[in-house]
Amino acid sequence: MDELVAIARIARPRGVRGELVAEVLTDFPERFDGLKDATAVLPDGSRRELKIENVWFQNDRIVIKFAGVDSIEAGEELRDADICVPESDAVELGEGEFFDWQLEGCTAVTVDSATLGMVKELLRTGGTEVLVIEGEREYLVPFAESICIEVDIENKRIVIDPPEGLLEF
Repeated sequence: MDELVAIARIARPRGVRGELVAEVLTDFPERFDGLKDATAVLPDGSRRELKIENVWFQNDRIVIKFAGVDSIEAGEELRDADICVPESDAVELGEGEFFDWQLEGCTAVTVDSATLGMVKELLRTGGTEVLVIEGEREYLVPFAESICIEVDIENKRIVIDPPEGLLEF
């Protein structure tokens, strides 16, 4: 079974026709153009296949209308659900670009093979993204090519060449 990639999270129903307001979770909002099918992963882990009737942007969120979701009550059933597409339908990235979910769970090791821990998340700070690595303690490592010198998604491994003092308290 294909892995799923979350592209939006339902925040709440909007109006009385079953429209839903959602937070955009993708760096590629244009990916909603022409999107017809999606999978809702509900907070309890269950899944529901959905047909998209309409999508439009409203401020920094999107409004989605799914077929068969025609009331506030029906929309309420999807509150906090992640709207996902198969990993195989994910947007193609360029060389050296990665999705957050590809980095999460990678083992971070230094150039001299010391294991720092596992990547918990990628923080977006407005500048260079920062890897949050959970190990003996939490490390914050800039996700820059000069520091993260090798990213091996297939083997879930990131090699880090830390500048002096980066890993100190």
